[in-house]
Amino acid sequence: MKNRIEIVKGDITKLQADAIVNAANRTLLGGGGVDGAIHQAAGPELLEECKKLGGCNTGEAKITKGYHLPSKYVIHTVGPVWRGGDKNEPELLANCYRNSLLLAKKYQIHSLAFPSISTGIYGYPIEKASVIALQEIAKFLKTEEIPEKVIIVCYSDHDYQIYLQNFNQILTSEKN
Repeated sequence: MKNRIEIVKGDITKLQADAIVNAANRTLLGGGGVDGAIHQAAGPELLEECKKLGGCNTGEAKITKGYHLPSKYVIHTVGPVWRGGDKNEPELLANCYRNSLLLAKKYQIHSLAFPSISTGIYGYPIEKASVIALQEIAKFLKTEEIPEKVIIVCYSDHDYQIYLQNFNQILTSEKN
C-alpha cells in the first residue's frame, strides 16, 4: 500500500499526474482556493466544459479535460461544509474520495492527485478529514489495480505533517 500512496507538499496545478481532483463548489464554475487555482491554470475552456455539466451534488464527482494543466483530466468533487460533524459530513467526505476513485478506474487513470477536500473554506478539521481521505483511498486500492498511484497534495506544511502522521498510523494499524 505504501508504494501506491504518496503524500507531497506542493501545488496541485503543477503536478504531473493523469488526473487531479478539484475540491469544487456545487456550480463547478470556479471559486476560491484549490478550485480557483485549477480553473485559472486550466484556462477558460475548463469553465466552458463545466457549464455543460449542470453542477454537482455534495459527495459526487464529475470529470472534464485538463486543458492547459499538465494533467489530462480534472475530476471535480464537492466536499461537505463542516457543521460540527453530525450532519453526515464524514460519509459525504468519504463519498468524494470513493466517487473520484471510481471515475479514475472508469477512465483508466493510472495516477491521480487529490487535494485535502473540504479543509479550506469549508472548515472541515484537517485531523478528521485526513483520516477519512487516507482510509477511503487505502480501502479502494486494496481491491482495485487502477489507479496505480494516488498522490495527496498538501498546500501547507501543517497539513502535510498531519497527513504524514495519519498515514503512518494507518499503515501501522494495517500491519497489526
